[in-house]
Amino acid sequence: MMEIKEYTIEKINDPTGILTGERYEYFLSLEVEEEDDLASEQGLQLKVLFFVEEDHGKILNYHFYNSIEDKYLDFALEEEELAEITAFCKEHFTEAE
Repeated sequence: MMEIKEYTIEKINDPTGILTGERYEYFLSLEVEEEDDLASEQGLQLKVLFFVEEDHGKILNYHFYNSIEDKYLDFALEEEELAEITAFCKEHFTEAE
């Protein structure tokens, strides 16, 4: 089980105009249960690249990140967690600047 504690969203502009849809970069600060392999006293971040076109949105890419150690972690979201993060991104992308 994970909980999103804080987040930031930034719209990524395509200066070439080649790409369709819009892309957003999320930085999510997560809290996970102590027994989880990802548990860390410093907390955990998830960097998400999210794509939106018309009414459709999906995660293009994501990476777990430990900012204290300045390194990416080689873990994957479980199917239920991926659905939760996707729903969160769909709900909040309009907040991007």
